[in-house]
Amino acid sequence: MAALDAFSSSLFTSLPSLSPPSRRVHTDIPTKISAVKIDDKRTQQSPKESLPIRPSSSSSTAAAKPEGLENRAKSRPSGLIIKNIERKKTTLTQPRPQAFSIPTIVCNAFDDIINNFVDPPIRPSVNPKHVLSENFAPVDELPPTECLEVEGELPPCLDGAYIRNGPNPRYLPRGPYHLFDGDGMLHSLRISGGRATLCSRYVRTFKYMAEEKAGCAVYPNVFSAFHGYGGIARGAVAAARALSGQFNPLQGVGLANTSVVLFGNRLYALGESDLPYEMRVSSDGEVHTVGRCDFDGKLFMGMTAHPKVDPDSGEVFAFRYGPVPPYLTYFRFNADGIKQPDVPIFSLGQPSMIHDFAITKRFAVFVDMQIVMNPLEMILGNGSPVGADPTKVPRIGIIPRYAEDESEMRWFEVPGFNMMHAVNAWDEEGGDAVVLIAPNLVSVEHTLERMHLLHCMVEKVRIDLKTGLVKRTPVAADNLEFGIINPSYTAKKNRYSYMAVGNPFPKASGLVKLDLEAGRGDCTVARREYGEGCYGGEVFFVARNPEDEKAEEDDGYIVSYVHDNEKPGGGESRFLVMDARSPTLEIVASVKLPARVPYGFHGLFVRESDLEKQLQWLK
Repeated sequence: MAALDAFSSSLFTSLPSLSPPSRRVHTDIPTKISAVKIDDKRTQQSPKESLPIRPSSSSSTAAAKPEGLENRAKSRPSGLIIKNIERKKTTLTQPRPQAFSIPTIVCNAFDDIINNFVDPPIRPSVNPKHVLSENFAPVDELPPTECLEVEGELPPCLDGAYIRNGPNPRYLPRGPYHLFDGDGMLHSLRISGGRATLCSRYVRTFKYMAEEKAGCAVYPNVFSAFHGYGGIARGAVAAARALSGQFNPLQGVGLANTSVVLFGNRLYALGESDLPYEMRVSSDGEVHTVGRCDFDGKLFMGMTAHPKVDPDSGEVFAFRYGPVPPYLTYFRFNADGIKQPDVPIFSLGQPSMIHDFAITKRFAVFVDMQIVMNPLEMILGNGSPVGADPTKVPRIGIIPRYAEDESEMRWFEVPGFNMMHAVNAWDEEGGDAVVLIAPNLVSVEHTLERMHLLHCMVEKVRIDLKTGLVKRTPVAADNLEFGIINPSYTAKKNRYSYMAVGNPFPKASGLVKLDLEAGRGDCTVARREYGEGCYGGEVFFVARNPEDEKAEEDDGYIVSYVHDNEKPGGGESRFLVMDARSPTLEIVASVKLPARVPYGFHGLFVRESDLEKQLQWLK
């Protein structure tokens, strides 16, 4: 005890040096736990003036004259118009947080001992210096800021907001950090009348708010912290933090960093480890967190980050999975966003990682893959509680989408088929067959540890429900993932899909268009490479005229954020608009963004009419 008292005393005497320094940030949403001093004085900013962001080796510090992404070696393509728009900026100052509390100091000290001596983050997949390098480095928040330069013309159908979610750690990690561990940040590009406004805001989760109050990271990193004996020690420290009131696990430990979905006239940021967080995008482009949503107490645990919205009925279908029975639970929401009763699936015999699924007009389709959860492995085997099981035979489970129990759930063995993300599914032969389009993780053992070695091969899987026969057909040989379609074809037979080219994952060096009716062999019919040193991620399809029922399936545009590492001053981020029907996926508009947008996960485009409905509902 005397030694502990002496150790504690030495810690407490250094308390002033442990106080977090004052930081200059972009934010204009006062929180409940820390006041924000607002400077209402607006100043005109020169096009060459850069926005201050968190210091990093890849932070943009200067704005270079933009060049077309079409081909850097050539001049800008003819027909493009450069628009220079005056930009206004509000700079806010966040005051110095309170000094760390005694329990926080003690727990931070034990964390440092574990991270420096017991289990240092030496593996590249969890080493913050490696994971948070280049355009994976976090950025500060950005208030609504107009984009100065637009190459080409933004199509009228893009009036609305493109919103993409992704991990962006608020505080630099003290120990191991996986790409999936970052706090959710929404990067929203509000478009109106050919003008674009970018806003980047954290999702104000309970985790985010608790750490803002503490002035440092206090929640454990779920994907990287619990590995081996060091993970057990970190679990003990996390328990001590919870018992000492540094955070309340009952309020959720989620990050809301994976995707965004709109249903029931509400916008949600999602992460499968927690409940959805309702968000709002205002008319000026500002992004607000409304709060954590339990749907009138009917949703009390996590929910998939990939719910499926039926474009015809407005219904939403979802699920959750976990390490305790039932390992899988299926449920749905009606068109008004009211949650319906759970359907527990006890026929899933062991906890598996089920990140995504698919729906048809009659069924919901799940893939029981080779990535399993085994918490005892961390204790008995000094390993990770989540990993690949090469001895397991993957299965596809099919259940009627309006099932009230699992009595009609059927499982079909599909050796070697591991799906992380579904593209689409539909019924054939009057509901006697189901077709699933999805990338297959050929190298599933690299899913969490060495993502740059991942290879995904898109397959068409057809299941005859009468005979039980499963037929698999490769669709493309390229390393493709993050597939999207025209959203109006969800749960219905579609022809085209747009896939990110992993080179390597999780970055995308370009995208391809697949024609699923092209016959045998590679179905690639169009391709766009972003150029040397330029990468993006998942794209999204926006129909040119969504009200035209006779419009062709691919009549629209593909939109996405990309980042060019070759530009001086740490690179340049852009918003690209590509013609979905062009054989080269031609770039028709390119918006230079006023701040760096890190690589992220999933997003969507919300039309102006839907944004207005969302605001009306909140009023």
